[in-house]
Order: sequence, then structure tokens, then C-alpha cells
Amino acid sequence: MEHGKKKVKKRGRSAVFWLLTFLILMVIFLVCAQWSYRYVIESATERAEGTPITIAPQEGISVDIPLGSGTESIAKILKDKGIIRYPFIFKIISKFEGYDGYYKSGVHILKKGLTYQQIMKILTANPERSPSVKVTIPEGYTYKQIADLLAKKGVVDREKFDEVANNYDFDFDFIDDIPEGRKYRLEGYLFPDTYEFDPKAGEAAAIKKMLTRFNEMITESEYKRMEKLGMTLDEVIIIASLIEREAKVSSERPIISGVIHNRLNSKDPSMRKLQIDATIQYIFLNEQGSVKEVLLTEDTKIDHPYNTYKHEGLPPGPISSPGEDSIRAALYPEGDYLFYVQKEDGTGEHYFTKTYDEHLSAMDKAKKNKQSKE
Repeated sequence: MEHGKKKVKKRGRSAVFWLLTFLILMVIFLVCAQWSYRYVIESATERAEGTPITIAPQEGISVDIPLGSGTESIAKILKDKGIIRYPFIFKIISKFEGYDGYYKSGVHILKKGLTYQQIMKILTANPERSPSVKVTIPEGYTYKQIADLLAKKGVVDREKFDEVANNYDFDFDFIDDIPEGRKYRLEGYLFPDTYEFDPKAGEAAAIKKMLTRFNEMITESEYKRMEKLGMTLDEVIIIASLIEREAKVSSERPIISGVIHNRLNSKDPSMRKLQIDATIQYIFLNEQGSVKEVLLTEDTKIDHPYNTYKHEGLPPGPISSPGEDSIRAALYPEGDYLFYVQKEDGTGEHYFTKTYDEHLSAMDKAKKNKQSKE
């Protein structure tokens, strides 16, 4: 009988424990419900009646919200900038309040001490500046390819770009030294790199950004080297553009440069015809919109100023935008070769030779390599 009494007491204590637990949970629930109700009412009132929040740029912090950013990535940006302390709470409130999906990309001005609600109101309003667009200009792109790419990315208007590129008075000394009469004045001078463009800044701003990068690349030491070679900047950029389009292997750039320099300096007029296929492809690219997969002998007879099979010396202008390695190769040629032909073995490498007979043998090797692959 004594044993049974202990069981009754134990069950009684258990019931009291669960009752107290239930009551505590109910209290917590009621408190949270009351807080949530007050928060919703106050938030709704603030959203309906609140005035736009403006912060002077000099007093605030610029926060760039990239295109396509979701609430989670925005919360991380705000945390990294020191605007908020708790990204998780920001995400909960944003979803609860219906702000998700309404944040606008671009640069917004915020400051520390704002409520999450105020931050959300600012981020859903029009930004101070439009979002930047990241564009990579590949090495070897022509002016036309660069213009088309920027227009496709929404950075520029294609027709306005041509007008500005050919006629705008950019404040760079090297622009004044570009010979007149070229179809694309800035061919070769729009430096290939990755840029952040502001679509609302206009065509001149986009071009100036690329020209500024070009100007940074050509330092005093490069100009001294040109003087030593007896060459102008424009001539160096033309050679560099040829190297950029011809070289498939970076280590061969100085050697290809050497071939070009050696032929230009040759006393033999036939050697001064550079016979560079890339100049023919440049003609097709600009006039037909694409290069030919295989050049034919008849293509080398095209009557065109850029045809280096018909005309001695350098073409009238650059045929692409060369990168840093090609510009340096143009300034520092290597080797005493006069000819090169691609090996056609899949490596992109070339055979370099000093005599015409050696060149013919190299061409025969390349032909056999191509046949063996097929």
C-alpha cells in the first residue's frame, strides 16, 4: 500500500509540471502576439503615412546593391557596411513586411542608426545612382566588336558611340597624334580590361574610362623605348594589334614581333610586305561581320589598304585592341627570323624560319600535321 501512494504523488507532480509549462508558454505566446500586433500596426502606419527618408551623401554611407540581389545578399551587404547588426532579423522583417522582391539595384545612401523599416523604405526607393554594369573587353577585340558588346550590355547607344568616338574632343595627347582619315579613329586605343560602367553616364564617359586605362599603360619608360626604336606610339600600337591577332601562345609574342620588325627593316621590298593573314581577316570582319574559317589565295589579292599581301609596310591603322603583353612585345622584339607559319598541330604554336626555303619546308610540315589530324 505504501508503494502505491508514492506513485500517486509522482503522477501529481508531473501534472503540475506540465500545467506550469503550459501556462508559461501561453504567457510567452500572448506577449509575442501583442508585440507582433503592435509592430504590424505601427509598421503599417509608418509605411502609409511616413515621408520619404533622405540622407545627404556627405553624411551617409554609399551602399551599392548589384542587379538581381535578393534579400539575403542585401542583408549581408548591409552587415558588411555596418548598417545593420542582425541579417537574420532583417530577412524576417523584410519577408513579413512584404519588401522582398521590391529592392532596387543601384547606389543608395544610408547611415548607421536607422531602423530596419527605414532602411527598407530607402532601398525600395529610386537609387542615387544607377547600378554599374561589369563588362570584360577581351584582348584582340576590334573597335566594332567593343562597340557592339557595350551596346548589347546596355552601356551605350550604338550610333551615338560611333559619333562620340570619332568626333569627341578627348583630353589625351595621344589622341591628337592619331592620323586622320581612319574609319574608326579609336581602333586599337580602347584598352581591353574589365570595367564597371554606369549606363546613365553616357558614351563619352564609357570611352574615357577605356582611354584612361590605355593612358595608364603607356608610361614614360614606354615612350623612351619608342624613341630609341625611332617609332611613334601609333606605329607601336599597330604592330601590337597585329601581334595580338596572330599570336596564340603568349611566349611567341616577342618572336612574332621580331619577324614584323625584321621585315619592316629589310632592304628587300618583298620582305616589307608583311603578308599577315590577320589583316585580311580584319577586312572581312569589318565589311562582312565575321572572319573566314580558311583564307584562300584569292583573298590575299583583295584591293584594300589593309591588305599586307599587296602593300608594303604597316597597315593604315591598328586591327584590334592589343593587351599589355602585345604592347610590350611590340616594343621589345626578339629573334632574327623573317617567316612564321602555324604548326596546325592543335597547339597554336608556329614554325619560325630565316629563309624562304626553310619557310617552304615549314609550310609542308604544317600541311602534313593538318592532314594527320583530319
